[in-house]
Amino acid sequence: MKVIDHINRAKDTLVSFEVLPPLKGKGIEALYKHLDPLMEFRPSFINVTYHRSEHVFKKRSDGSFEKVIIRKRPGTESICAAIMNKYNVDTVPHLICGGFSVNETEDALINLRYLGIDNVLVLRGDAAKNETAFEPEPGGHKYASDLLKQVVNLNAGIYLEDDLKGTQKTEFCIGVAGYPEKHFEAPNMETDLGYLKAKIDAGADYIVTQMFFDNAKYYAFVKACRDAGINVPIIPGLKPVYSKKQLTVLPKTFHIDLPTDLSNEILKCKTDEDVEKVGQEWLLTQSRDLKKNGVPVLHYYTLGKPHVVANVVKQL
Repeated sequence: MKVIDHINRAKDTLVSFEVLPPLKGKGIEALYKHLDPLMEFRPSFINVTYHRSEHVFKKRSDGSFEKVIIRKRPGTESICAAIMNKYNVDTVPHLICGGFSVNETEDALINLRYLGIDNVLVLRGDAAKNETAFEPEPGGHKYASDLLKQVVNLNAGIYLEDDLKGTQKTEFCIGVAGYPEKHFEAPNMETDLGYLKAKIDAGADYIVTQMFFDNAKYYAFVKACRDAGINVPIIPGLKPVYSKKQLTVLPKTFHIDLPTDLSNEILKCKTDEDVEKVGQEWLLTQSRDLKKNGVPVLHYYTLGKPHVVANVVKQL
């Protein structure tokens, strides 16, 4: 079932989770172990992230260097199918611009259709580790809006080869990302909302937000979206804090603020176990408030700490 259909048919706030694909060389059993404690809450869908390839240089025997492409977490499409098969739950693979040509993207979408997956989350993705700014793959998309248009075209039966006859239309439900604290590359929130509205006008069905730790910022973002004419569902993205290190890592990596009350409580903690308790309570308070205010879905970034999220959802 499509994400938008889950939302439209729901009588109460839904729950969804986001997971990482296993590292190359690891089995899928660890991912199942990660998901097992979460499945009792009957999530409406599970997002599976995609990490772009990396370029590394390996030294040859003659002393020269060879540029090698490495993909550390391959297999998002098949992982989504495996999760669907094991748990009978809908999945949402992430699609990114970085590391893919438009032809490779079309092939990936065709594979998803064959696998019975009818949801995608369309993202530009991050810059490669060796790049200071995002650079598209040769023959690839530079912006998430262009990737979105490719999916919309397939939904209309328009493929890259314009001489194809009798093509079948895909039926992907398309999600896009929203940033309650503004995308770090946007000059201001108004401009950022303009880009977001363009994606909705182009055919996106719903928005999933970047993580936030202050619900007031989410509510302000929703109001700003509505004022700008963006009327699709806006799903809040939530993540637990579980280590002191995150006080610096989260703002640096995701360009977000942590509320003073939260950071002060974390700084008082003597161990990361204490931080985990603080983070869990904060996430529970956030979740209860959002649920009370009728958000469509509580979407949890479970990466690394599924038991913390399970403890929170159990109390809702």
